[in-house]
Amino acid sequence: MDDFEGEQYGPICQALLTAAQTTELGPGTPNRQCRDQLGALNTTTVFSGQSIVDGDMAACCESGLWLLHNYLDESHRISQEIHSPTGSYWHGIMHRREPDFSNAKYWFRKVGEHPVFGSLFEAARKIAATQPEDPAGSFLVGPERWNPAAFVDACETASDERSMSSSICQEIALAEWQLLFDYSFRLALGR
Repeated sequence: MDDFEGEQYGPICQALLTAAQTTELGPGTPNRQCRDQLGALNTTTVFSGQSIVDGDMAACCESGLWLLHNYLDESHRISQEIHSPTGSYWHGIMHRREPDFSNAKYWFRKVGEHPVFGSLFEAARKIAATQPEDPAGSFLVGPERWNPAAFVDACETASDERSMSSSICQEIALAEWQLLFDYSFRLALGR
């Protein structure tokens, strides 16, 4: 997502976004340099004192930040308590990364048709167009909308050490994270 600017989310989020390593397809290694900062997260710190309109969306942002730094258990504890499509979306991403692909698909079925799917589909198609020889983007050929289960399958295929498709899936996963975080952040503040 070319227009993803960390500074729009305030100093705490900006610092955590800047300190993020890469977007992993699997569990990754927890970013220990950010552990204390992540442990101090709450709605006041994440939103720099701004008025929260939707507490569940604020919790989604916290879950997403833990996930970004490869703390899957912490992200999971938060997302499983959020009973909304967006909470289920964060939950599904976490299980996809675990990897527990069938459980990820379960949570994506609970998401239904999420508002970020349209933007994500367009972003994924642009990413896939830059790497047309990569078979990981083939799930984007034909359909006219985002299919989260097909992306789970693509990530599962890319997780095979012999696969050369992990880079395109990582780029799409990053765009997905950015779009979902931005959506969660804006709704938490009622924007």
